[in-house]
Amino acid sequence: MGHAQMKDYGHSSETIDTYNPATGELHKTYTCHTRDEAEELIEKTHTAFESWKQTSFDDRAKIFNKMAELLRDNQDEIALMMTKQMGKALKDGAGEIELCASICEYTAKNASEILANEEREFSEGTAIITFQPLGVILAMQPWNFPFYQVIRYAAANIMAGNTTVMKHAEICWESAHYIQDLFEQAGLPKNVFTAIYVQNELADSLIEHDKVRGVTLTGSSEAGKIVAKKAGEFLKKTVLELGGSDPYIILADADLDLAVKTCVQGRVNNAGQTCVAAKRFIVMDEVYDEFKEKFVDAMKNTKHGDPMDEETDFGPMARQDLRENLHDQVQETIKKGANCLCGGKIPDGKGYYYPATVLEDIPKDSPAYKDELFGPVASLFRVKTEDEAIALANDHRYGLGGGIFSKNTERAAEIACTQMDTGMICVNGYALAQPNLPFGGVRESGYGREHGGYGMKEFVNIKSVMKIN
Repeated sequence: MGHAQMKDYGHSSETIDTYNPATGELHKTYTCHTRDEAEELIEKTHTAFESWKQTSFDDRAKIFNKMAELLRDNQDEIALMMTKQMGKALKDGAGEIELCASICEYTAKNASEILANEEREFSEGTAIITFQPLGVILAMQPWNFPFYQVIRYAAANIMAGNTTVMKHAEICWESAHYIQDLFEQAGLPKNVFTAIYVQNELADSLIEHDKVRGVTLTGSSEAGKIVAKKAGEFLKKTVLELGGSDPYIILADADLDLAVKTCVQGRVNNAGQTCVAAKRFIVMDEVYDEFKEKFVDAMKNTKHGDPMDEETDFGPMARQDLRENLHDQVQETIKKGANCLCGGKIPDGKGYYYPATVLEDIPKDSPAYKDELFGPVASLFRVKTEDEAIALANDHRYGLGGGIFSKNTERAAEIACTQMDTGMICVNGYALAQPNLPFGGVRESGYGREHGGYGMKEFVNIKSVMKIN
């Protein structure tokens, strides 16, 4: 599919410039919608809901199966687009699009069963429990996975019978337009999925629109607090998938070679710009020195560079300000007493590159301990007991994902189930989102779940219909 130029949706004089993060050069310029134009699109999306909610699961499934086919057919073009927008290594783009296609297929196959009416008896008769769509869902999505983040929420909610208005991160407006175009090619009626081109402040204010029935956000905890406060003011349901500082515990009986290989992958994947990246490495004293030596050596040997190069392990960070913020966090952590074992310096040359970096001896009052480092920076912690490891893992405002390495898989799984306060845990591996498993966190990592069918029930009216005998 040849990618059409983004349509001129309005007459706002406000524009957004986007830059290729590998070169720092201007990529594209976009014109923003005005508030009136955005509100008109919400009204059109509500009108589309009135007919879309009447369609059958079979008809919706055909569209999503076609969407999966179109995603795969255009995989190379989309991967290149994402690379130029936010610096994703070209070889990783194909994996993101395959995940999107799998989500579409899972949703198409399972929605009719997940959202099927239930029958229950009660003292005076029988009842139907039915799951009915709410209406227009306002979504705000980030830049780090330009297609996956959108498909993840949109597939579940559109399949449930809702319609949606989506505000993407400014650097990914090209992806937003492409996704809308692809949905309509797949057979989705116009205005069931609508991209709007506004900045964050206007997007937040649209929560109060009377046709918006729910809000979903993937972003920082700070953004989540703003959205939750605004949505609470107008009693709108929200799903928030926010930041993470995922702990990976290396127990004394772990396979260290496996742990090192996996933890490096989990830290530099997508240049470390992943909410469920492996970020904090909590290592038992008995194996700390060996793990550290192997881990630092492996991190030093990762290759950052041109995201178009197949030999590159990770590309640039998505924006210059993101790199500057990350570097400030690293330097502040070092000033407070941490040791930098490798990396930690901004390289010369064009592009927003940052090297694989490892810190240890990290003070409690430093950014590497208490915040999220959204880039290829690893934090090492030495502990003497398993109880200390678990307590350190849980001693954080975030609770998204995490991991445990041990040759005793069953015991590690029991610790993961009962003692780690996060939404997701990997045992002896690093796994990203799975279409058939719930995704989400606790504490400042947000609330609500996506994937695994759970996302289809977040924005529905769970209605009881009682039939009196």
